Amino acid sequence: MTSKRILVIDDEDDILKLVQTCLEIMGGWQVITAHSGREGLNLAQDNQPDAILLDVMMPDEDGLSTLKKLQSNTITSNIPVILLTARGRFVEQKFTQLGVRGVLNKPFNPLKLAEQVEAALA
Repeated sequence: MTSKRILVIDDEDDILKLVQTCLEIMGGWQVITAHSGREGLNLAQDNQPDAILLDVMMPDEDGLSTLKKLQSNTITSNIPVILLTARGRFVEQKFTQLGVRGVLNKPFNPLKLAEQVEAALA
């Protein structure tokens, strides 16, 4: 049985390491990480992950621009995306209208992260 692969795109090293640890240990995911939208787009095309966890607020190319590029690329358009945001719950409805599978708010509970990712993808 192959493990599920998830691409995590976030510009903060600490967040990447925490998410990677949580998803690998508690969720059984194989985690691929990217520090920018551009790097994430390339990794998504090359690795075809089962899901993408995408930070909304990043320098250079933000998460929403990255999302649009993922959705417009035939190679990556069917990969489910979950947004990770510090913007708060009041904009959650706006994000779900973008065709994402879910929205997780920062700060998140590390012990529940894998469970929340699974629920969003179910």
